[in-house]
Amino acid sequence: MKRALISVSDKTGIEVFAKQLSEMGIEIVSTGGTAKKIEEAGIPVVRVSELTGFPECLDGRVKTLHPVIHAGLLAVRGNEDHMAQLKELGIDPIDYVVINLYPFKETISKSDVTFEDAIENIDIGGPTMLRSAAKNFKSVTVVTDPRDYEKVASEIKSFGDTTYGTKYDLALKVFEHTSAYDTLIAGYLKKEAGKDAYPETLTMTFEKVQDLRYGENPHQKAAFYKVFGMEKGSLVDGEQLHGKELSFNNINDTNGALELLKEYDEPTVIGVKHTNACGAGSGYDIYDAYLKAYNSDPKSIFGGIIAANRKIDYRVAEEINKIFIEIVVAPDFDDDALKILKQKKNIRLIKLPSIMEKQPGGAYNLKKVAGGLLIQELDRPLMDEFETVTERIPTDKEKEDLLFAWKVVKHIKSNGIVIAKDKQTIGVGPGQVNRIWAVENCVKQALVDTKGSVMASDAFFPFPDSVEEAAKAGVTAIIQPGCFINDAASIEKANQYGIAMIFTGMRHFKH
Repeated sequence: MKRALISVSDKTGIEVFAKQLSEMGIEIVSTGGTAKKIEEAGIPVVRVSELTGFPECLDGRVKTLHPVIHAGLLAVRGNEDHMAQLKELGIDPIDYVVINLYPFKETISKSDVTFEDAIENIDIGGPTMLRSAAKNFKSVTVVTDPRDYEKVASEIKSFGDTTYGTKYDLALKVFEHTSAYDTLIAGYLKKEAGKDAYPETLTMTFEKVQDLRYGENPHQKAAFYKVFGMEKGSLVDGEQLHGKELSFNNINDTNGALELLKEYDEPTVIGVKHTNACGAGSGYDIYDAYLKAYNSDPKSIFGGIIAANRKIDYRVAEEINKIFIEIVVAPDFDDDALKILKQKKNIRLIKLPSIMEKQPGGAYNLKKVAGGLLIQELDRPLMDEFETVTERIPTDKEKEDLLFAWKVVKHIKSNGIVIAKDKQTIGVGPGQVNRIWAVENCVKQALVDTKGSVMASDAFFPFPDSVEEAAKAGVTAIIQPGCFINDAASIEKANQYGIAMIFTGMRHFKH
Protein backbone atom coordinates (compact mmCIF):
# COMPACT_ATOMS: atom_id res chain seq x y z
CA MET A 1 0.00 0.00 0.00
CA LYS A 2 1.26 3.47 -0.88
CA ARG A 3 1.42 6.01 1.90
CA ALA A 4 0.95 9.79 2.10
CA LEU A 5 2.16 11.92 5.01
CA ILE A 6 0.01 15.05 5.42
CA SER A 7 0.75 17.90 7.85
CA VAL A 8 -0.38 21.38 6.86
CA SER A 9 -0.82 24.79 8.48
CA ASP A 10 -2.84 26.10 5.53
CA LYS A 11 -5.66 23.57 5.40
CA THR A 12 -7.26 24.95 2.23
CA GLY A 13 -8.74 22.05 0.27
CA ILE A 14 -6.99 19.39 2.36
CA GLU A 15 -10.13 17.31 3.14
CA VAL A 16 -10.96 16.98 -0.56
CA PHE A 17 -7.38 16.07 -1.49
CA ALA A 18 -7.01 13.58 1.38
CA LYS A 19 -10.30 11.93 0.38
CA GLN A 20 -9.12 11.60 -3.24
CA LEU A 21 -5.86 9.96 -2.10
CA SER A 22 -7.67 7.64 0.31
CA GLU A 23 -10.18 6.56 -2.34
CA MET A 24 -7.24 5.61 -4.59
CA GLY A 25 -5.98 3.22 -1.91
CA ILE A 26 -3.31 5.48 -0.43
CA GLU A 27 -2.92 5.29 3.35
CA ILE A 28 -3.03 8.68 5.10
CA VAL A 29 -0.56 9.43 7.90
CA SER A 30 -0.96 12.74 9.71
CA THR A 31 -0.30 14.85 12.79
CA GLY A 32 -2.13 17.08 15.24
CA GLY A 33 -4.73 19.47 13.85
CA THR A 34 -4.38 18.14 10.32
CA ALA A 35 -5.18 14.60 11.43
CA LYS A 36 -8.21 15.85 13.35
CA LYS A 37 -9.55 17.77 10.34
CA ILE A 38 -9.13 14.76 8.05
CA GLU A 39 -10.75 12.42 10.57
CA GLU A 40 -13.71 14.79 10.94
CA ALA A 41 -14.22 14.47 7.18
CA GLY A 42 -14.65 10.71 7.66
CA ILE A 43 -11.28 9.73 6.17
CA PRO A 44 -9.19 6.99 7.90
CA VAL A 45 -5.95 8.39 9.35
CA VAL A 46 -2.88 6.82 10.95
CA ARG A 47 -1.35 9.09 13.56
CA VAL A 48 2.41 9.70 13.25
CA SER A 49 2.88 8.56 16.85
CA GLU A 50 1.37 5.17 15.90
CA LEU A 51 3.89 4.90 13.08
CA THR A 52 6.95 5.92 15.11
CA GLY A 53 5.93 4.33 18.40
CA PHE A 54 6.94 7.58 20.03
CA PRO A 55 4.54 10.25 21.36
CA GLU A 56 4.49 13.86 20.21
CA CYS A 57 6.35 15.92 22.82
CA LEU A 58 7.54 19.40 23.82
CA ASP A 59 4.18 21.01 22.99
CA GLY A 60 4.26 19.40 19.56
CA ARG A 61 7.74 20.65 18.69
CA VAL A 62 8.87 17.05 18.13
CA LYS A 63 6.52 14.90 16.07
CA THR A 64 8.08 13.87 12.80
CA LEU A 65 11.79 14.16 13.59
CA HIS A 66 12.21 10.38 13.73
CA PRO A 67 14.12 7.74 11.70
CA VAL A 68 10.90 5.93 10.80
CA ILE A 69 9.72 9.08 9.00
CA HIS A 70 12.96 10.16 7.37
CA ALA A 71 14.09 6.68 6.39
CA GLY A 72 10.72 6.24 4.73
CA LEU A 73 11.26 9.48 2.84
CA LEU A 74 14.94 9.15 1.91
CA ALA A 75 15.16 5.50 0.87
CA VAL A 76 15.98 5.28 -2.83
CA ARG A 77 13.50 2.80 -4.29
CA GLY A 78 15.94 1.47 -6.89
CA ASN A 79 18.68 0.86 -4.30
CA GLU A 80 18.48 -2.77 -3.12
CA ASP A 81 20.50 -2.08 0.05
CA HIS A 82 18.18 0.79 1.02
CA MET A 83 15.07 -1.31 0.54
CA ALA A 84 16.59 -4.29 2.39
CA GLN A 85 17.41 -2.04 5.35
CA LEU A 86 13.86 -0.68 5.44
CA LYS A 87 12.53 -4.25 5.52
CA GLU A 88 14.99 -5.24 8.25
CA LEU A 89 13.97 -2.23 10.36
CA GLY A 90 10.26 -2.69 9.73
CA ILE A 91 9.91 0.71 8.04
CA ASP A 92 7.49 1.31 5.17
CA PRO A 93 8.33 3.87 2.46
CA ILE A 94 6.42 7.15 2.28
CA ASP A 95 5.43 7.94 -1.30
CA TYR A 96 3.65 11.29 -0.98
CA VAL A 97 4.38 14.23 1.31
CA VAL A 98 1.86 17.06 1.64
CA ILE A 99 3.22 19.80 3.87
CA ASN A 100 3.10 23.57 4.21
CA LEU A 101 4.87 25.46 6.94
CA TYR A 102 4.05 27.38 10.10
CA PRO A 103 2.83 30.87 9.07
CA PHE A 104 6.00 32.78 9.94
CA LYS A 105 5.39 35.58 7.43
CA GLU A 106 1.79 36.06 8.52
CA THR A 107 2.90 36.08 12.17
CA ILE A 108 5.55 38.79 11.80
CA SER A 109 3.16 40.84 9.66
CA LYS A 110 0.98 41.48 12.71
CA SER A 111 1.53 44.89 14.29
CA ASP A 112 1.42 43.45 17.82
CA VAL A 113 3.63 40.40 17.22
CA THR A 114 6.03 39.56 20.03
CA PHE A 115 9.50 38.18 19.53
CA GLU A 116 8.41 34.99 21.33
CA ASP A 117 5.47 34.50 18.95
CA ALA A 118 7.74 34.94 15.96
CA ILE A 119 10.24 32.37 17.24
CA GLU A 120 7.47 29.87 18.05
CA ASN A 121 6.31 30.09 14.43
CA ILE A 122 9.64 28.96 13.00
CA ASP A 123 8.88 25.53 11.55
CA ILE A 124 11.53 22.83 12.02
CA GLY A 125 9.94 19.48 11.21
CA GLY A 126 8.15 20.77 8.13
CA PRO A 127 11.20 22.06 6.25
CA THR A 128 13.13 18.93 7.25
CA MET A 129 10.52 16.62 5.75
CA LEU A 130 10.12 18.80 2.68
CA ARG A 131 13.86 18.76 2.02
CA SER A 132 14.09 15.01 2.60
CA ALA A 133 11.24 14.30 0.20
CA ALA A 134 12.47 16.80 -2.40
CA LYS A 135 15.98 15.31 -2.33
CA ASN A 136 14.43 11.92 -3.11
CA PHE A 137 11.98 13.34 -5.67
CA LYS A 138 12.42 10.45 -8.09
CA SER A 139 10.70 8.26 -5.52
CA VAL A 140 8.62 10.73 -3.50
CA THR A 141 6.06 13.28 -4.67
CA VAL A 142 6.20 16.35 -2.43
CA VAL A 143 3.41 18.94 -2.42
CA THR A 144 3.66 22.26 -0.57
CA ASP A 145 1.12 24.37 -2.48
CA PRO A 146 -2.65 23.67 -2.32
CA ARG A 147 -2.90 24.84 -5.94
CA ASP A 148 -1.07 21.66 -6.96
CA TYR A 149 -3.51 19.22 -5.32
CA GLU A 150 -5.74 18.86 -8.36
CA LYS A 151 -2.87 18.12 -10.76
CA VAL A 152 -1.30 15.54 -8.43
CA ALA A 153 -4.61 13.75 -7.80
CA SER A 154 -5.38 13.72 -11.54
CA GLU A 155 -2.01 12.18 -12.46
CA ILE A 156 -2.23 9.50 -9.78
CA LYS A 157 -5.71 8.59 -10.97
CA SER A 158 -4.63 8.48 -14.63
CA PHE A 159 -1.15 6.92 -14.37
CA GLY A 160 -0.99 5.32 -10.91
CA ASP A 161 1.57 7.93 -9.86
CA THR A 162 2.78 11.43 -10.72
CA THR A 163 5.02 11.85 -13.73
CA TYR A 164 8.76 12.46 -13.47
CA GLY A 165 8.31 16.01 -14.77
CA THR A 166 5.75 16.81 -12.08
CA LYS A 167 7.93 15.28 -9.35
CA TYR A 168 10.87 17.38 -10.51
CA ASP A 169 8.86 20.62 -10.70
CA LEU A 170 7.37 20.07 -7.26
CA ALA A 171 10.80 19.36 -5.75
CA LEU A 172 12.16 22.56 -7.26
CA LYS A 173 9.18 24.42 -5.81
CA VAL A 174 10.04 23.03 -2.36
CA PHE A 175 13.59 24.33 -2.39
CA GLU A 176 12.43 27.73 -3.62
CA HIS A 177 9.83 27.76 -0.83
CA THR A 178 12.16 26.70 2.00
CA SER A 179 14.85 29.08 0.77
CA ALA A 180 12.42 32.02 0.91
CA TYR A 181 11.15 30.85 4.30
CA ASP A 182 14.65 30.75 5.81
CA THR A 183 15.49 34.10 4.25
CA LEU A 184 12.47 35.70 5.95
CA ILE A 185 13.55 34.27 9.30
CA ALA A 186 17.14 35.47 8.88
CA GLY A 187 15.92 38.92 7.82
CA TYR A 188 13.61 39.18 10.82
CA LEU A 189 16.33 38.15 13.30
CA LYS A 190 18.82 40.54 11.69
CA LYS A 191 16.36 43.41 11.90
CA GLU A 192 15.43 42.65 15.51
CA ALA A 193 19.10 42.60 16.51
CA GLY A 194 20.01 45.68 14.47
CA LYS A 195 22.71 43.74 12.66
CA ASP A 196 24.89 44.91 9.77
CA ALA A 197 22.77 45.77 6.72
CA TYR A 198 25.52 44.44 4.45
CA PRO A 199 26.42 40.93 5.67
CA GLU A 200 29.10 38.70 4.18
CA THR A 201 26.45 36.72 2.33
CA LEU A 202 23.29 38.48 1.17
CA THR A 203 19.98 36.66 0.93
CA MET A 204 16.74 38.37 -0.04
CA THR A 205 13.29 37.11 -0.89
CA PHE A 206 10.74 38.59 -3.28
CA GLU A 207 7.18 37.50 -4.04
CA LYS A 208 5.83 37.59 -7.57
CA VAL A 209 3.07 40.12 -8.11
CA GLN A 210 2.52 39.30 -11.76
CA ASP A 211 4.08 38.27 -15.04
CA LEU A 212 4.42 41.24 -17.37
CA ARG A 213 3.59 41.34 -21.04
CA TYR A 214 7.21 42.24 -21.79
CA GLY A 215 10.17 44.19 -20.41
CA GLU A 216 11.67 47.48 -21.53
CA ASN A 217 11.26 46.22 -25.11
CA PRO A 218 8.76 43.74 -26.60
CA HIS A 219 11.43 41.05 -27.10
CA GLN A 220 12.36 40.98 -23.37
CA LYS A 221 10.46 38.77 -20.90
CA ALA A 222 9.72 40.31 -17.50
CA ALA A 223 7.90 39.92 -14.20
CA PHE A 224 7.09 42.16 -11.22
CA TYR A 225 8.08 41.13 -7.68
CA LYS A 226 7.51 42.77 -4.31
CA VAL A 227 9.65 42.93 -1.19
CA PHE A 228 7.88 41.54 1.87
CA GLY A 229 7.19 44.16 4.54
CA MET A 230 7.79 47.16 2.28
CA GLU A 231 4.50 47.35 0.40
CA LYS A 232 3.14 50.54 2.00
CA GLY A 233 3.62 53.61 -0.15
CA SER A 234 4.74 51.55 -3.12
CA LEU A 235 2.92 50.59 -6.28
CA VAL A 236 2.22 47.04 -5.05
CA ASP A 237 0.00 48.56 -2.35
CA GLY A 238 -2.17 50.30 -4.93
CA GLU A 239 -5.55 49.26 -6.29
CA GLN A 240 -5.99 49.51 -10.04
CA LEU A 241 -9.44 50.94 -10.71
CA HIS A 242 -9.38 51.05 -14.51
CA GLY A 243 -7.29 50.21 -17.57
CA LYS A 244 -5.18 47.34 -18.87
CA GLU A 245 -2.35 45.70 -16.95
CA LEU A 246 0.74 47.73 -16.13
CA SER A 247 3.85 47.10 -18.21
CA PHE A 248 7.50 46.99 -17.10
CA ASN A 249 8.04 50.60 -18.20
CA ASN A 250 4.76 51.72 -16.60
CA ILE A 251 5.85 50.32 -13.25
CA ASN A 252 9.37 51.71 -13.49
CA ASP A 253 8.18 55.19 -14.50
CA THR A 254 5.43 55.28 -11.88
CA ASN A 255 7.91 54.29 -9.20
CA GLY A 256 10.06 57.27 -10.20
CA ALA A 257 7.06 59.58 -9.96
CA LEU A 258 6.15 58.25 -6.51
CA GLU A 259 9.66 58.64 -5.15
CA LEU A 260 9.76 62.30 -6.18
CA LEU A 261 6.21 62.95 -4.98
CA LYS A 262 7.13 61.79 -1.46
CA GLU A 263 9.47 64.78 -1.12
CA TYR A 264 6.49 67.18 -0.94
CA ASP A 265 3.87 67.75 1.76
CA GLU A 266 1.82 70.49 0.07
CA PRO A 267 -0.54 69.72 -2.86
CA THR A 268 1.79 68.52 -5.62
CA VAL A 269 1.55 66.86 -9.03
CA ILE A 270 4.45 65.15 -10.78
CA GLY A 271 4.59 64.33 -14.49
CA VAL A 272 7.12 61.67 -15.49
CA LYS A 273 8.43 60.32 -18.78
CA HIS A 274 11.08 57.57 -18.91
CA THR A 275 11.68 57.90 -15.13
CA ASN A 276 12.54 61.60 -15.42
CA ALA A 277 10.26 64.38 -14.26
CA CYS A 278 8.94 66.31 -17.26
CA GLY A 279 6.85 68.59 -15.07
CA ALA A 280 6.30 69.26 -11.39
CA GLY A 281 4.11 71.75 -9.60
CA SER A 282 3.06 72.59 -6.06
CA GLY A 283 0.03 74.78 -5.42
CA TYR A 284 -2.68 75.86 -3.04
CA ASP A 285 -4.80 72.90 -4.19
CA ILE A 286 -4.35 69.89 -6.47
CA TYR A 287 -5.98 71.64 -9.44
CA ASP A 288 -3.48 74.50 -9.22
CA ALA A 289 -0.64 71.98 -8.82
CA TYR A 290 -1.80 70.00 -11.88
CA LEU A 291 -1.93 73.10 -14.09
CA LYS A 292 1.61 73.99 -13.05
CA ALA A 293 2.90 70.48 -13.73
CA TYR A 294 1.13 70.30 -17.11
CA ASN A 295 2.19 73.77 -18.26
CA SER A 296 5.80 72.98 -17.35
CA ASP A 297 6.02 70.95 -20.56
CA PRO A 298 2.69 70.15 -22.29
CA LYS A 299 4.49 68.34 -25.10
CA SER A 300 6.55 65.89 -23.03
CA ILE A 301 3.80 64.96 -20.59
CA PHE A 302 1.82 63.45 -23.50
CA GLY A 303 1.82 59.66 -22.93
CA GLY A 304 3.41 60.08 -19.51
CA ILE A 305 2.65 59.30 -15.88
CA ILE A 306 0.86 61.61 -13.44
CA ALA A 307 1.23 61.22 -9.68
CA ALA A 308 -0.70 63.41 -7.25
CA ASN A 309 -0.65 63.54 -3.46
CA ARG A 310 -4.26 64.68 -3.07
CA LYS A 311 -7.59 63.23 -4.21
CA ILE A 312 -8.32 63.75 -7.92
CA ASP A 313 -11.53 65.75 -8.37
CA TYR A 314 -13.64 66.39 -11.46
CA ARG A 315 -11.75 69.60 -12.36
CA VAL A 316 -8.41 67.81 -12.53
CA ALA A 317 -10.00 64.85 -14.31
CA GLU A 318 -11.40 67.14 -17.02
CA GLU A 319 -7.93 68.60 -17.60
CA ILE A 320 -6.26 65.18 -17.68
CA ASN A 321 -8.79 63.92 -20.23
CA LYS A 322 -7.75 66.62 -22.69
CA ILE A 323 -4.53 64.67 -23.46
CA PHE A 324 -3.31 61.08 -23.64
CA ILE A 325 -1.96 59.92 -20.26
CA GLU A 326 -0.81 56.35 -19.53
CA ILE A 327 -1.32 56.32 -15.74
CA VAL A 328 -2.77 58.46 -12.99
CA VAL A 329 -1.87 57.44 -9.44
CA ALA A 330 -3.35 59.28 -6.46
CA PRO A 331 -4.52 58.60 -2.90
CA ASP A 332 -8.12 58.63 -4.14
CA PHE A 333 -10.51 59.70 -6.92
CA ASP A 334 -13.96 61.18 -6.36
CA ASP A 335 -16.91 59.60 -8.16
CA ASP A 336 -17.21 62.38 -10.75
CA ALA A 337 -13.51 62.15 -11.55
CA LEU A 338 -13.77 58.40 -12.12
CA LYS A 339 -16.72 58.83 -14.48
CA ILE A 340 -14.74 61.34 -16.52
CA LEU A 341 -11.45 59.43 -16.59
CA LYS A 342 -13.02 56.05 -17.34
CA GLN A 343 -14.31 57.46 -20.62
CA LYS A 344 -10.84 56.65 -21.95
CA LYS A 345 -10.33 52.91 -22.33
CA ASN A 346 -6.56 52.71 -22.02
CA ILE A 347 -5.79 55.06 -19.14
CA ARG A 348 -4.74 53.22 -15.97
CA LEU A 349 -6.12 54.60 -12.72
CA ILE A 350 -4.41 53.53 -9.50
CA LYS A 351 -5.68 54.34 -6.04
CA LEU A 352 -2.86 54.38 -3.50
CA PRO A 353 -4.04 55.66 -0.09
CA SER A 354 -0.54 55.19 1.39
CA ILE A 355 1.03 57.27 -1.38
CA MET A 356 2.95 59.55 1.00
CA GLU A 357 4.31 56.77 3.19
CA LYS A 358 8.08 56.48 2.80
CA GLN A 359 9.94 53.19 2.63
CA PRO A 360 10.94 51.91 6.09
CA GLY A 361 14.48 51.53 7.35
CA GLY A 362 16.32 48.68 5.72
CA ALA A 363 15.00 49.46 2.23
CA TYR A 364 17.63 49.19 -0.49
CA ASN A 365 18.30 50.39 -3.98
CA LEU A 366 19.45 47.46 -6.12
CA LYS A 367 21.14 47.48 -9.49
CA LYS A 368 22.02 44.28 -11.33
CA VAL A 369 25.32 44.28 -13.18
CA ALA A 370 26.94 41.47 -15.15
CA GLY A 371 28.17 38.88 -12.66
CA GLY A 372 27.00 40.72 -9.55
CA LEU A 373 24.69 43.06 -7.70
CA LEU A 374 25.18 46.64 -6.52
CA ILE A 375 23.27 47.50 -3.36
CA GLN A 376 23.00 50.80 -1.55
CA GLU A 377 20.84 52.68 0.92
CA LEU A 378 18.02 54.72 -0.52
CA ASP A 379 18.92 58.36 -1.19
CA ARG A 380 16.80 59.81 1.63
CA PRO A 381 18.27 63.09 2.97
CA LEU A 382 18.06 66.33 1.00
CA MET A 383 21.14 68.17 2.24
CA ASP A 384 23.83 68.37 4.91
CA GLU A 385 23.68 72.11 5.32
CA PHE A 386 22.15 75.22 3.78
CA GLU A 387 24.97 77.70 3.32
CA THR A 388 24.85 80.91 1.30
CA VAL A 389 28.29 81.39 -0.28
CA THR A 390 27.67 84.56 -2.33
CA GLU A 391 27.44 88.23 -1.45
CA ARG A 392 23.73 88.29 -2.16
CA ILE A 393 21.46 86.25 0.12
CA PRO A 394 18.42 84.61 -1.52
CA THR A 395 15.00 86.05 -0.73
CA ASP A 396 12.42 83.96 1.10
CA LYS A 397 10.60 83.32 -2.18
CA GLU A 398 13.82 82.26 -3.87
CA LYS A 399 14.53 79.89 -0.98
CA GLU A 400 11.11 78.26 -1.44
CA ASP A 401 11.74 77.81 -5.17
CA LEU A 402 15.30 76.59 -4.58
CA LEU A 403 14.07 73.88 -2.20
CA PHE A 404 11.31 72.93 -4.66
CA ALA A 405 13.84 72.62 -7.52
CA TRP A 406 16.37 70.77 -5.33
CA LYS A 407 13.80 68.05 -4.65
CA VAL A 408 13.15 67.59 -8.36
CA VAL A 409 16.80 67.52 -9.42
CA LYS A 410 17.48 64.84 -6.79
CA HIS A 411 15.24 62.46 -8.75
CA ILE A 412 16.29 63.03 -12.37
CA LYS A 413 19.15 61.34 -14.19
CA SER A 414 22.62 62.87 -13.85
CA ASN A 415 24.00 65.19 -15.00
CA GLY A 416 20.82 66.99 -14.03
CA ILE A 417 19.70 70.63 -14.02
CA VAL A 418 16.28 72.01 -13.08
CA ILE A 419 15.00 75.57 -13.51
CA ALA A 420 11.93 76.53 -11.50
CA LYS A 421 9.80 79.53 -10.61
CA ASP A 422 6.76 79.88 -8.37
CA LYS A 423 7.04 76.20 -7.34
CA GLN A 424 6.81 75.05 -10.94
CA THR A 425 9.47 73.45 -13.10
CA ILE A 426 9.98 75.48 -16.24
CA GLY A 427 13.00 73.57 -17.51
CA VAL A 428 14.35 70.07 -16.83
CA GLY A 429 17.71 69.00 -18.27
CA PRO A 430 18.48 65.40 -17.28
CA GLY A 431 21.02 62.79 -18.26
CA GLN A 432 23.76 64.75 -20.05
CA VAL A 433 27.42 63.75 -20.27
CA ASN A 434 28.52 67.20 -19.16
CA ARG A 435 26.88 69.81 -16.97
CA ILE A 436 26.90 72.75 -19.38
CA TRP A 437 24.86 70.74 -21.91
CA ALA A 438 22.32 70.01 -19.18
CA VAL A 439 22.08 73.75 -18.45
CA GLU A 440 21.76 74.65 -22.13
CA ASN A 441 19.09 72.02 -22.77
CA CYS A 442 17.20 73.08 -19.69
CA VAL A 443 17.11 76.73 -20.78
CA LYS A 444 16.35 75.87 -24.40
CA GLN A 445 13.26 73.79 -23.59
CA ALA A 446 11.76 76.27 -21.11
CA LEU A 447 8.30 77.36 -22.24
CA VAL A 448 7.95 80.00 -19.53
CA ASP A 449 10.09 83.11 -19.26
CA THR A 450 13.14 82.11 -17.22
CA LYS A 451 13.74 85.63 -15.95
CA GLY A 452 13.53 85.60 -12.14
CA SER A 453 13.81 81.79 -11.95
CA VAL A 454 16.09 79.63 -9.82
CA MET A 455 18.38 76.76 -10.81
CA ALA A 456 19.25 73.47 -9.10
CA SER A 457 22.19 71.24 -10.01
CA ASP A 458 22.53 67.68 -8.68
CA ALA A 459 26.33 68.03 -8.41
CA PHE A 460 28.96 70.77 -8.26
CA PHE A 461 29.88 73.03 -11.19
CA PRO A 462 33.32 72.02 -12.51
CA PHE A 463 33.58 75.35 -14.35
CA PRO A 464 31.87 78.75 -14.05
CA ASP A 465 30.33 78.39 -17.54
CA SER A 466 27.12 76.98 -16.04
CA VAL A 467 26.71 80.12 -13.91
CA GLU A 468 27.35 82.23 -17.00
CA GLU A 469 24.54 80.46 -18.89
CA ALA A 470 22.24 80.77 -15.88
CA ALA A 471 22.83 84.51 -15.78
CA LYS A 472 22.01 84.82 -19.50
CA ALA A 473 18.70 83.05 -18.82
CA GLY A 474 17.80 85.48 -16.05
CA VAL A 475 18.31 83.01 -13.17
CA THR A 476 18.59 84.89 -9.87
CA ALA A 477 19.54 82.08 -7.45
CA ILE A 478 21.31 78.73 -7.67
CA ILE A 479 21.43 75.70 -5.38
CA GLN A 480 24.21 73.13 -5.77
CA PRO A 481 26.30 70.80 -3.58
CA GLY A 482 29.57 72.73 -3.79
CA CYS A 483 32.59 71.11 -2.13
CA PHE A 484 34.75 71.24 -5.28
CA ILE A 485 38.24 72.60 -5.76
CA ASN A 486 36.97 75.10 -8.34
CA ASP A 487 34.05 76.45 -6.27
CA ALA A 488 35.69 79.86 -5.98
CA ALA A 489 35.40 80.46 -9.74
CA SER A 490 31.64 79.73 -9.71
CA ILE A 491 31.10 81.90 -6.64
CA GLU A 492 33.01 84.76 -8.25
CA LYS A 493 30.92 84.48 -11.43
CA ALA A 494 27.69 84.44 -9.38
CA ASN A 495 28.79 87.57 -7.51
CA GLN A 496 29.59 89.24 -10.82
CA TYR A 497 25.96 88.80 -11.94
CA GLY A 498 24.33 89.36 -8.56
CA ILE A 499 23.15 85.75 -8.36
CA ALA A 500 22.58 84.22 -4.92
CA MET A 501 24.16 80.78 -4.53
CA ILE A 502 23.54 78.13 -1.90
CA PHE A 503 25.70 75.10 -1.15
CA THR A 504 24.02 71.99 0.31
CA GLY A 505 27.13 69.90 0.99
CA MET A 506 25.38 66.88 -0.53
CA ARG A 507 25.16 65.71 -4.12
CA HIS A 508 22.42 63.54 -5.65
CA PHE A 509 23.82 61.57 -8.58
CA LYS A 510 21.28 59.21 -10.12
CA HIS A 511 22.71 56.83 -12.71
